[in-house]
Amino acid sequence: MAMGTSETPPPQVPPGLPQDVAKRLLDAWRGEIEARAVYEALAAREKDERRAAVLRKMATGEKAHLERVESRMRELGIPIPDPATVRLSPWQKLQVRVAPMERVLASREAAEKDEIATGYGMPTGDVDTDSLFSSIREDERSHTRSISALTGQVPLASGYGSSTPKKRLDQILSKESWHQRGSGWISGAIYGANDGLAAVFGIVSGVSGATGGSGFVLTAGLAGAIASALSMATGAFLAERSIAEVSHANVEQERREIEENPDEEREEVALYYQLKGLSEEEANEIAEKLSRSREGLLQVLVAEELGGAAGGENPLEAALAAGLSTGLGAMVPVLPFFWLHGTTAVIWAAIVSLVAHFLVGAAKSLVTLRKWWSAGLEMTLAGVIVGGATFLAGLLFHA
Repeated sequence: MAMGTSETPPPQVPPGLPQDVAKRLLDAWRGEIEARAVYEALAAREKDERRAAVLRKMATGEKAHLERVESRMRELGIPIPDPATVRLSPWQKLQVRVAPMERVLASREAAEKDEIATGYGMPTGDVDTDSLFSSIREDERSHTRSISALTGQVPLASGYGSSTPKKRLDQILSKESWHQRGSGWISGAIYGANDGLAAVFGIVSGVSGATGGSGFVLTAGLAGAIASALSMATGAFLAERSIAEVSHANVEQERREIEENPDEEREEVALYYQLKGLSEEEANEIAEKLSRSREGLLQVLVAEELGGAAGGENPLEAALAAGLSTGLGAMVPVLPFFWLHGTTAVIWAAIVSLVAHFLVGAAKSLVTLRKWWSAGLEMTLAGVIVGGATFLAGLLFHA
């Protein structure tokens, strides 16, 4: 995820100090500020306090790295720039707030790995600076492992029974479903607008080619817009309700297992706690206390086995977001035909539709973390292809 930072002037290098040392320290200084800003923003967004605490801890780690880098810069007499010159751009801040959590974390993980390989992994020629970078590099590796756990990408052990306790714990933790926690109705609305715009632009282009921009275009476009909006709304409602039903069914299945095999489930909880580092005696004691309340035992098993009981957003909210956004996107190509006819209407429909394609594509970068102009141009190109192909098809079947 590219950061939107202000340009920082080249560092002033004290006499006798290699230029690369000052540049590398300044790059590291800048990178730590950026990383801390991302983790703090994610922690503020995260509703689960346990997971937010992990992110805050990572932000604190980046702050500690920053202080160590600044200390080394002072030792070498390298001026420290104003931290305000390094900041996330407004667009980047918006991406961190609305993009699916796992995408932001995966992007951050890629940045951490790049820092390890090129930032802190390459020698500078200064022994003390290299020693500092080596120490920070180990901390950054720890961060990448933490991110992998948060995104559910911890490698699974090849065989549960023969694995080490650490690998078995990784296997269990990998079941946690951070990747399912998306950006809610915002991403649904963006993709709904995308689908509605693309589909109805194709309909309007095709009918325009076939009829020369007659009144049939308005009828066909309106029908397509209504159908698209209703289809997306009902699809989103059913999808979210299905997720909730599956989650509920999983919890109920776990409840039945507790009813039928309480001793086995209690033993299972004890194993989870042993894998988390407790002794067998301590784990058995906690499991015994939890088993006195079947609901308490259920909550632990749901959290450990299923990654929590969360599943499915509000179906009505999802339906409204998808339906309204699809309808609005679908109406864009139709609007010129309310007032215009013939070739003029066709030209204006193409113009407003392609502009809308660019805007929707740029908006998609909020959840895909791509560059806004690249996503916008790609969406515009897709609109040109769809509109051009359907218009030619309409000409072939000219009415």
